[in-house]
Amino acid sequence: MPNQTFADAPVVVIAPDSFKGSLSADGVAAAIADGIRRARPDAEIRICPMADGGEGTLDAMLSVGGERRTLNVEGAAGARRDALVGLLHDGSAVIETAEIVGITDPVGMGVAVAARSTRGMGEAVRALLDEGVRRFYVALGGSSTNDAGAGLLAGLGLQLFDAAGATLEPTPEALANVARVDVSGLDARLTEATFIAMSDVDNPLTGDHGATAVFGPQKGVSAAEVATIDAALGRFADLLETALSRRARDEAGAGAAGGLGFSLRMLGASFEPGAEVVARTIGLDAALDGAHWLITGEGRSDVQTLHGKAPFIACRHAQAAGVPATLLSGAVDAAALPRLGEHFSGCFSPAPGPITLETAIRDAATLLANEAEQLTRLRYGARPA
Repeated sequence: MPNQTFADAPVVVIAPDSFKGSLSADGVAAAIADGIRRARPDAEIRICPMADGGEGTLDAMLSVGGERRTLNVEGAAGARRDALVGLLHDGSAVIETAEIVGITDPVGMGVAVAARSTRGMGEAVRALLDEGVRRFYVALGGSSTNDAGAGLLAGLGLQLFDAAGATLEPTPEALANVARVDVSGLDARLTEATFIAMSDVDNPLTGDHGATAVFGPQKGVSAAEVATIDAALGRFADLLETALSRRARDEAGAGAAGGLGFSLRMLGASFEPGAEVVARTIGLDAALDGAHWLITGEGRSDVQTLHGKAPFIACRHAQAAGVPATLLSGAVDAAALPRLGEHFSGCFSPAPGPITLETAIRDAATLLANEAEQLTRLRYGARPA
């Protein structure tokens, strides 16, 4: 039975993450909104696209306004590429790691992980410093690199040398031979800059729980390479920490994005869960004020959803506002339903029955709209246009 009277116009907040490989967060929200309006054309719908620091974070943070800029920077493999960054109304910049050295970039992934670098990240920061930016949001999800952020710092003026005094590239394979780092060329404007690293990863840089051991394999690090690359990152960390008189390798988040978090920590960055930063930026709490229902979701939900993923953060904000939250994801792990059910008022998938992944991706918008319509009918009843 609907839990709101037929005469009431429902106020619904739609705050999903993207369905990767299928729909952007905006696309997901638009499909859900279409389904709601079929059942309740009188509904007031507030769209708040979410992200958690990975792919789509730039779009989510600019959904409330701002400006996109295209920068020509190095990709992970060293080839030049055009990458988007964002400028918010308050003058802050948003840099999405996945946009510059992302794991979905076939060119960057075309070379071994030991040869990839985050230099393009440093180039992006420097270009934005030239424009007067002094506050940076760095979304750390979706990286293809594992260089401890040596490339980031090289793009900002750091130099690396081997025992013979020859310069080295800031790649994992070269870090194995680094004997000296020169920080004197680091951009002086960094002392004026503030960095907010967007990540829910709390791993250290090195060791069994570090960047290489935990996240390296999904980027192409073989089991035989883990110890070698981990040692190379440790060697670089030792030298950099001495040069800057600061320790960060064991701090939470140092292992994020292949150790990019370490170099950001060395620059004094603070770490915040990406989805919380997005929620704050897009005004999710304001959107929930007076709302009756929140719908959120992602491509696939499982127990990891409860570890800082965008739907869980949206749910927590809804709970704080006294608004019930429904999870509508492309797929929901049945084994995770008891845990998810402790937080969400219901967990649903739009698949009408056994379908192929290809069909689910192709027809995602239609499937989401259909399911949202039925959920709305269940919750509020239907009202003719």
